[in-house]
Amino acid sequence: MRFLADESCDFAIVRALRAAGHDVLAVQEISPRSEDPEVIELAIRENRVLLTEDKDFGQLVFAHGGRNTGIVLIRFPSTARKQIADDVVRLVEIEGEGLKGCFAVLQPGRVRISRSQGEG
Repeated sequence: MRFLADESCDFAIVRALRAAGHDVLAVQEISPRSEDPEVIELAIRENRVLLTEDKDFGQLVFAHGGRNTGIVLIRFPSTARKQIADDVVRLVEIEGEGLKGCFAVLQPGRVRISRSQGEG
């Protein structure tokens, strides 16, 4: 799968997904300090699912009806950070292409996926 990791995304996730054979662009490597709307537009242009730990993306998508190609919002407290990369890889293994066009919230031991927003 193709992903775009926002700057807020733990780089361990980028490394783990790349090691699992996924195509991952990291904003911090290609366009540091990009504004959120620019990041969403890049994900759409590149047809990539956005990975982020920034809840502002949820606000952009839901409150403003923003287009997207899929967003995974990762919400892990500091006490659970050791498992974050493994949990993201596991989510991708289970849901795969089903993450496209969805808004998913991943927390330790829990995932919520909203498929009602449609694809951007």
